[in-house]
Amino acid sequence: MHFHREAIEQIQSRLLAQAPKVRAFPGCLYLSLHQDAESPETFYSVSHWESLEALEAYRQSSLFRDFWAELKVCFARPPQAFTLKEPLLGL
Repeated sequence: MHFHREAIEQIQSRLLAQAPKVRAFPGCLYLSLHQDAESPETFYSVSHWESLEALEAYRQSSLFRDFWAELKVCFARPPQAFTLKEPLLGL
């Protein structure tokens, strides 16, 4: 997610405040948040869900919709999302 530079502190604060709610959502197994080392206005979230259905339920929830509406006004570029298969090689 790429945000306007002047929104970095606000976005970081909001992402950190929202994370426990996402982690507590049914089906969420893991969530981490990252800020790009070379481009501080770029953030990444990585989440693991017990199923695609659980992820879709989250995406349709008011928890996601309300938060996404709040973030949208700060985007500098359209966000991208990727759904991946299980890792070919893990830690």
